[in-house]
Amino acid sequence: MKLKDTGLNKEELKELSEKYIIDTYERFDFIAETAKDMELFDESGNSYLDFYAGIAVNSAGNCNEKVVAAVKDQVSDIMHTFNYPYTIPQVLLARLICETIQMDKIFFQNTGTEANEAMIKMARKYGVETYGADKYHIVTAKKSFHGRTYGSLSATGQPDNGCQIGYNPILPGFSYADFNDLSSFKEACTENTIGIMIEPVQGEGGVHPATIEFMTGLRAFCDEKGILLLLDEVQTGWCRTGEIMAFMHYNIKPDIVSMAKAMGGGMPIGAICATEQVAKAFSTGSHGTTYGGNPVCCAASYAQITELLQRKLAENAKNMGEYFKEQLTTLPNVKDVRGMGLLVGVELDNAIALDVKHACFDKKLLVTAIGTKIIRMVPPLILTKEDCDKAVSILREAIEESIK
Repeated sequence: MKLKDTGLNKEELKELSEKYIIDTYERFDFIAETAKDMELFDESGNSYLDFYAGIAVNSAGNCNEKVVAAVKDQVSDIMHTFNYPYTIPQVLLARLICETIQMDKIFFQNTGTEANEAMIKMARKYGVETYGADKYHIVTAKKSFHGRTYGSLSATGQPDNGCQIGYNPILPGFSYADFNDLSSFKEACTENTIGIMIEPVQGEGGVHPATIEFMTGLRAFCDEKGILLLLDEVQTGWCRTGEIMAFMHYNIKPDIVSMAKAMGGGMPIGAICATEQVAKAFSTGSHGTTYGGNPVCCAASYAQITELLQRKLAENAKNMGEYFKEQLTTLPNVKDVRGMGLLVGVELDNAIALDVKHACFDKKLLVTAIGTKIIRMVPPLILTKEDCDKAVSILREAIEESIK
């Protein structure tokens, strides 16, 4: 729907939003009306270079033609049903995902936080049923982010951050350790620990990739102690980091891995994949969802993942990520550039990240800010060198303006 079709002008639409919507987001002063590939267009047809990708969702490009076609085709057959009958998109997607990432079983959800909820529930149920009633403790990383629902929020290692403030008491049974510090994680574990849950790259925590030594060390420690390794790949999964899944960088395999965002290409879908042994914790009636595995979302996901794989966008993410980070190091007032693939963070020295973000918006580049000093970028994985160069040029201007 376009603004001209509503009978409203921009200010009237904004007034309606302010009147009726509970607003927990900082709003940009534009209406996102259409999108294509690397661009987002406002109500006046102005083009914005999109280095946000709907927060790492539109990895095969905004409104990817094959994803759109798959949605339209499936909608005309069946939009939704309950999960008792088989549906073709769900089964074919399950096979595609499990065979691609070499996991045994999958359970579909609607979002990333729901996928993490399911991962926590499966791990705890497995622990209690296998070892006894007290085997439910999970260790996560400080400065992690796992979602906004209560289990995922409790797993998030930010007790003094706004996302947890006001929501106490959070769920018991979680402890937090220092990211990339194997000793800290070992010390946080107890005889009741059933899982260690981490992001391969801490996104909200400042774009910090896990080291090889840390990840391989965790896998070995979990194997030694009978602890499950739970990987949150909601943001890193499906080619974002330069591999199909980020855990492939480390030559390890998780016991359970969560995913969402890029797997749907814009449609809401998430999932967990697990080893066959651990997946047995979910039996008939033990977990469920009304919309998870919805035929339209599964059709979109099948098309999206097929696009990511056939177009080798993991390889492009790796190559463009290296090029982009190299160019970003030439910017003024940059303290550090880090990330993995096309999950990139720029830590600023003197400039304020929020000011830089707003200046970029004024210059038609969409980025986000983390805290006071970090600009985070997660562009579509179809990114070219020309797109990188344009973004770097705008960032340079925005940083220079922000430090004056």
